[in-house]
Amino acid sequence: MAPRSSASGGSGRHKRTRSLRCPTCKNIVLKNEPEFPFCSDRCRIIDLGKWASGAYVVASPIHDADELIDSDSIEAGSQTDSSTPRERDKRTQ
Repeated sequence: MAPRSSASGGSGRHKRTRSLRCPTCKNIVLKNEPEFPFCSDRCRIIDLGKWASGAYVVASPIHDADELIDSDSIEAGSQTDSSTPRERDKRTQ
């Protein structure tokens, strides 16, 4: 039986290089390439243009400022009226 080499040295295994696909053209890009995660400067600029034009967006919940104020006061226990802020404004006018 051949002796096993330790994990720290000379195991004969090749170190795995991570790779991803370019988000623009889907070509394989290695982690050590200078344009990573893109395959080229051209693909990087195309992606930047999509962000700038609004083609890409980061989704976040849309909150109405009045609803946030109302929910904060309800959580604090200081608000007993269950109507929305707009309904209360209409009653006071």
